[in-house]
Amino acid sequence: MTVHSPNSDADYERLRDDLKRSVARVCPRWLADRSEDLVQVALMRVMEIRRKSEGSAEFSSYYLKKAAYSALIDEIRRLRRRQEVSMEGDEETEFDPAAETPDPERASAGKEVGRAIRDCLGLMVRPRKLAVTLNLQGHSVPEIGRLLGWTGKKAENLVYRGMADLRGCLEGKGLGR
Repeated sequence: MTVHSPNSDADYERLRDDLKRSVARVCPRWLADRSEDLVQVALMRVMEIRRKSEGSAEFSSYYLKKAAYSALIDEIRRLRRRQEVSMEGDEETEFDPAAETPDPERASAGKEVGRAIRDCLGLMVRPRKLAVTLNLQGHSVPEIGRLLGWTGKKAENLVYRGMADLRGCLEGKGLGR
């Protein structure tokens, strides 16, 4: 088991190379073009821990593998969470490499729900529409507040009330639970 404590440029390069190998082991082919980004994210996490420990942290090869795996999982979640769909028009193109092609009936139902959501969002006042749209794209309430320059409480209220409005509108269109 190799233990890393980067104190010199050579140690840093060795740490980076080990992280690169760890990422290569866990990274699926469809994310191979992002492997260098994953190495950077894992390296930043490792260096942040080292900084917080005032330079005394040591990293085993097992820890580096876990850091690479964690960076990969975060990237996959981010990609799935941030699949953006245009709020305008009927263009509905999505890319999900892990998903199978849905049957025509399911695809049609999905398009109907998407249109209904866009219609309901179009009826909302702008702040609620922004908050709900970001929430549906996977942003957390604190993140929505930061993105839009709102207090946490304002973002929370707008998301909560906007989602209630959306549920009510969808139920009115016969698409409720």
